[in-house]
Amino acid sequence: MSAATTRHQLRIGDFAPVAPVVLAPMAGVTNRAFRAMCRSYGPDLVYVNEMVMANAVVHRNAKTIRMTSFGPDESPRSLQIYGSDPVVLARAVHQVCDEGVVDHIDLNFGCPAAKVTRKGGGAAVPAKPNLLRAIVRAAVTAAAPYGVPVTAKFRMGLWDDLRTDLDTGRICADEGVAWIALHARTVEQHYAGAARWDAIGELKAAVPEIPVLGNGDIWEATDAVAMMARTGCDGVVVGRGCLGRPWLFGDLITVLAGGVAPPSRSLGEVTAAMARHGRLLVEHFRGHGGEDYALRDFRKHTSWYLSGYPVGPAVRRRLAQVSRLTELDEELGRLDPAIRIVEGGERIKRGHTNGPIKVALPADYLTDRSELVVPDDGRVMALSGG
Repeated sequence: MSAATTRHQLRIGDFAPVAPVVLAPMAGVTNRAFRAMCRSYGPDLVYVNEMVMANAVVHRNAKTIRMTSFGPDESPRSLQIYGSDPVVLARAVHQVCDEGVVDHIDLNFGCPAAKVTRKGGGAAVPAKPNLLRAIVRAAVTAAAPYGVPVTAKFRMGLWDDLRTDLDTGRICADEGVAWIALHARTVEQHYAGAARWDAIGELKAAVPEIPVLGNGDIWEATDAVAMMARTGCDGVVVGRGCLGRPWLFGDLITVLAGGVAPPSRSLGEVTAAMARHGRLLVEHFRGHGGEDYALRDFRKHTSWYLSGYPVGPAVRRRLAQVSRLTELDEELGRLDPAIRIVEGGERIKRGHTNGPIKVALPADYLTDRSELVVPDDGRVMALSGG
C-alpha cells in the first residue's frame, strides 16, 4: 500500500462495524438464517440480505416480501436491490425505507446470471453509463430523506475489452454512494480463475474519496489482510469463502485486529454448527414450506460444511437426502467429532466455480452505450440523461 493511501472507515449511519468486513449477498444463501449463523461468530459486522428485484418489491411479491425479512435483533438491516429502470428502482427504495424495513441499501451492478443480464439488469447496467448514473441518482435521492445510505457492488466489466469498473466507481462517487465494492472478475470470467486484485488497487487509486472494498478469493482470514495490503482497499466483501464456514467472520475480526486466527475447526464443531443452521432454517421457513422445505434448502449447505473433511461419499449422500431435523441429528451423530480437515481444506472452492461464460445481453444492447432507454413493465420509456 502506498504511504499516500488514505483508508476510510466504513459506516452505516451511526453504525461502524468492528472490522471492515461485509457479507456479500448471495441468492438462495444469505437469508435470515444464514446471516444469524454468521453473526453468532462475528457480531457487529455488515451482513447483506440476498438480492431482490425492484419490480418485485414494488408489486409486493409474496416471496420477495419473505426474502426481505430480518431478525428482531439484526442491526444494521442491509438489503441488496437490482433493477434496470431508475423510476421503478426509486419506488422500491422509497418503499422499503418508508416502511422502516432497512438501514442500508446496496445496489447490484455485478450479478452475472444470464436471466438478469439478458434483461439489462445486474452486471449489464454499467455498460450504459447514463443509465447507471440515472439508477444510482434515483436510489440515493429516494433514500436520502430517511438517512439510509446507498452503496454499490459491481464487476470489472462485461469482458476484458469492455472494462467499466473505473467509470462505474467515479459515477457512484459523484452521485453520493457511501462506498463501492468491486468483485475483481469480469462477467465473462464468471467465477473461473483467480480474482484480479490489482483491479481493486486501480479502483482505489481512481476513487480515493470514498471507501473501496475488495471482493474475490477471500478463503481464509489472512487473505483479507493480504488483499488490503496489496491493494490499499478499505475493507473486504466475503462471498463463497464463508459457505459452510460462518466462523470465518470471527476469524476476520481477530486477524484484522492483529491477532492470529484459530486453527481449523474439528468435525464436532462443524456438525454442531450444521445442527444449529438446520434449526434456524426451519424457523425461517415456518409457515412458508415447513420443515421438509427448510431441510431441502439446507442440503446444499451440507456439502459446503463438509468440504475438506474425509467423511466419505455415503455420508454426504445421506445428508443430501434428509427431510427432518431428527434425520439430520441422527446422521450428524454418526460422525467422529475428532476428525480434522485435510491439509489445504479451507481453500477448497465452494459455490460457483464455472466460467468463462457467454455474456447474455438484450438485443443490440451495446449498439449505443450512451443511450438511456429503460424497460418498464414491458414498455420502453426514454429518460433524459444526467
